Amino acid sequence: MSSNTSSTKLITASSGNHGIGAAFAAHALGKDLTVVLPENVVPMKLERIKSYGVEVILHGSETGLAEQHGQQLAATGEYNYISPYNDPEIIAGQATIGLEILEQCQKVDNVFISMGGGGLISGIGAVMKKFSPRTKIYGVSATSSKALAESMVAGHVVEVEHRDTLADAVAGGLDSNSITLPLAMSVVDHVIECNESEIREALRALAFEENMIVEGSAALALAGFNKVIADVGQGTSVIVLCGANFDLDVMKSILL
Repeated sequence: MSSNTSSTKLITASSGNHGIGAAFAAHALGKDLTVVLPENVVPMKLERIKSYGVEVILHGSETGLAEQHGQQLAATGEYNYISPYNDPEIIAGQATIGLEILEQCQKVDNVFISMGGGGLISGIGAVMKKFSPRTKIYGVSATSSKALAESMVAGHVVEVEHRDTLADAVAGGLDSNSITLPLAMSVVDHVIECNESEIREALRALAFEENMIVEGSAALALAGFNKVIADVGQGTSVIVLCGANFDLDVMKSILL
């Protein structure tokens, strides 16, 4: 977060889902918030964010560039920056999903979680390792944008190419000092990569077999599960569906 604490104006950056949550909170609390989004943000996400009356800035071709722009604006001293993942309070909020999983399931063998900036998997993974250490955490990365997965292999934050992906909510790079990298490395047992075809098939399976329409980043977790189902099929696996703010035109092209 920004070191400036005098400003009451807040700024964050997001591919969309974090922006929706932050905008909702700002509206409820009467806070002045600006959300920086990539220029290719899903229209449904953009409209939901705008509906809460916050200021929106479109910048860059992918989420990492939007984040950098938000940080640059915060560096002027005009705003306090709220990272969508590189913030202990954001991670703690996402960690509550782990508590909900344990409340609803007596035994969990595996949890499959899509990986973006790492806040979600760090939070859930930390809770599971604390209260259910036998549970295996599977991080699922989109082949088209896999900054966290590659950084975990390298042991430090690395730059990767970011291509368009159906899992837009997990696209983008990492802050050079991101606390999510060491956290993810400490809690993730296995990393799985999935391509666009595998994400597309998972979207179709959720729609036609489970009657659930979700966004690509949620289907990514199922795609990862499908790749190792022969190994984990006998256990109790939880697949975290992390969002349903999909692009209607894209979904029509996949499902119709």
